[in-house]
Amino acid sequence: MKTTPETHELNKALQVRLAALLDLGLTLKHVHWNVVGPNFISVHEMLDDFVAKVRPMSDETAERIRTLGGVPCGTPQKIIDTRHWDDYGVGRDMTTRHLEALEKVFVDVIDDHRKVMKQAADVDPVTEDMLIGQTADLELMHWFVQSFLEHAGGDQSRFGFADREPTSGEAAAAAKTELGDETAEKYEEMAKVGANAKGEGKI
Repeated sequence: MKTTPETHELNKALQVRLAALLDLGLTLKHVHWNVVGPNFISVHEMLDDFVAKVRPMSDETAERIRTLGGVPCGTPQKIIDTRHWDDYGVGRDMTTRHLEALEKVFVDVIDDHRKVMKQAADVDPVTEDMLIGQTADLELMHWFVQSFLEHAGGDQSRFGFADREPTSGEAAAAAKTELGDETAEKYEEMAKVGANAKGEGKI
C-alpha cells in the first residue's frame, strides 16, 4: 500500500494503540496473578479469557502498521516511551480493588481507540474496521468488569467466606449470582474463545 502523509500519521497513532494493547495484555496477566479473595476463581479465569482476546489484537495492529508501510515496535522500552498513561499500581489485592482499577484502564483504552477510529475513517476504512472490531471486544470486557462491580457493591463478606479463599464451587456459585443469566451467557461465549485460542496456555 502506498504511504502518504495521512497514512504516516495514522501509523503513528496505531503504534500508540499497539503499545496500549501490549500494556493491557501484560496488565491483565498481572491482575490474574495477584487477585485474591472471594470470587478469585471466576475473576482469575475471566482475566485469562480477556488476555486470549487482547493478544491477537496486538498482532493484528502490528500487521496493519506493516501493511500501511510502517515499522511496528513492541519492545518493552518502546511501550514505556510511547505510553501517556500511568503504570498499573495495584499489587496483591482483593478482587473488587483490582476490578475498580481495571475498569479505569478499560475506559482509557477504549476512549483512545475511538479517537484513532475517527482518524482512520477519513484515511483507511480497513483500519477503521479493524479498530471497530477491537473496540467492540474491549467494550464487552469492560461490561463484564462493570457487572462484577455493580453486583459486588464493595461488600465481599456477604457470601460468608470473607476471611478465606472460596472453593471452586463456591466461587462459581458466587459468580453466577453476581453476573446474572444474561452476562453469564456472554461470559461463557468469551470463555469459549479463550479456550480455543491456540498457543495460549494458562500460567
